[in-house]
Amino acid sequence: MTGLESGCIRLEDLAKQVIGADERVPVIGGEKRRYVNFDNAASTPTFQCVWDKLHEFMRWYSNVHRGTGFKSQLATWAFDKVREKVLKFVGATPDEYVVIFGKNASEMINRLASRLAPRDGRDVVLTSVMEHHSNDLPWRRRWKAVHVEVDEWGAIDEEDLKRKLDEYGPRLRLLAISGASNVSGIVNPVHKYARWAHEVGAEILVDGAQLIPHRKVEMVRDIPAETIDYLAFSAHKVYAPFGIGVLVGRKENFLAGAPEHVGGGTIDIVTLDEVEWTDPPEKEEAGTPNIPGAVALGIVIDLLMEIGMDRVAEHERELTDRAVQGLKRYPDVIIYGPENGDRWDRLGVITFNVKGIPHGKLAAMLSWEAAIGVRNGCFCAHPYVTRLLKVSREQMREAIAGIRSGDRSMLPGAVRISFGCYNTVEEVDYFLESLDKILKGEIRGEYEQIRQTGEYRPKNFAVNFEEYFPW
Repeated sequence: MTGLESGCIRLEDLAKQVIGADERVPVIGGEKRRYVNFDNAASTPTFQCVWDKLHEFMRWYSNVHRGTGFKSQLATWAFDKVREKVLKFVGATPDEYVVIFGKNASEMINRLASRLAPRDGRDVVLTSVMEHHSNDLPWRRRWKAVHVEVDEWGAIDEEDLKRKLDEYGPRLRLLAISGASNVSGIVNPVHKYARWAHEVGAEILVDGAQLIPHRKVEMVRDIPAETIDYLAFSAHKVYAPFGIGVLVGRKENFLAGAPEHVGGGTIDIVTLDEVEWTDPPEKEEAGTPNIPGAVALGIVIDLLMEIGMDRVAEHERELTDRAVQGLKRYPDVIIYGPENGDRWDRLGVITFNVKGIPHGKLAAMLSWEAAIGVRNGCFCAHPYVTRLLKVSREQMREAIAGIRSGDRSMLPGAVRISFGCYNTVEEVDYFLESLDKILKGEIRGEYEQIRQTGEYRPKNFAVNFEEYFPW
């Protein structure tokens, strides 16, 4: 058992447990409305029961490892316990895998890109056009990065993947692939891709930042060839927004060599001439770690495991199907990626545009007219989004020229709604009703674009943020 309040264990009760769930925010016209958060793919809120449990731990907060005081020993025990919880949550074994903590998934992928050594002439990393920049740019910086194409729906082009596995097989060190897209919501068959990578002697990293909060993950499989070698994710997308990231990886690959970051806690002994590095994971975690962040993640893992990730997935599919079917009623709405889960498993991430309405303006209207929080732009996946939007080379050249001159008004993009396990059918219906009013022109504000940022703001409407958060 977790020791959490029993009222937080049922999925149906989570909406009431979200911290800030009842906050009312200003909309045009002077009234305030309850905020609806459909921006969970960017970051998630936390729950009152998680906060209460973390507050309970803070009475015992102390620095971890090597402290002889009771609080230090308790904090060390709690901190190390989180590693066990992570391994269990992702189906990995402690004899083969190590859990390394850092700031976020981006840092953890950068960490692996630095620590993973070329082996037997293998200097190529295969990634894809689908990737978030965090699973693309680190590989470009340190390795020969080759990109797998996507098809017309935005799914991995598996024929191209097979071709490039064959072409680069003898040189391939790693296949780095998203567990699920933060743009189209497509869930990749990563165990099948693991088998293909292993067949040519390579390993696989799964960027699990979008997958972990929404689906059950099993790194170790009954079929060894389908086992995942590395998995990275961020706690802030798993209802623990306290600044910690996780890399679960093959322990053997962190034994040799110096860590990327060095300092306190990474060594066994130091002289002016020599350094003896300690064992992983401490070897890879220079300085004092984010202890409360780790504990919060452990609390959320307990919560999600008691609820059941299958139940989470079922609930989010219901929300997604309802939203997609509602959007498809409008001929001017363009949905990017699959419109249903018949061909691909997909998350509750829906990216769309409305003909005739700039994406930034639509996002602003949802916020200032209806208090619905969404995200717009390219979602840190520019090559993928511009491919889905069929942006021409000339349009990209114009956008780049604009950015260089300080004008972001021509940036391509779309609007994204994304669900968490606490969102409700009623919120989806409210979103569809609000969008319907916008499409009918039933809005109260007049909007202008700020060319330097590309954002849209309502004219003659200002908000004093200190009224909500005195600083």
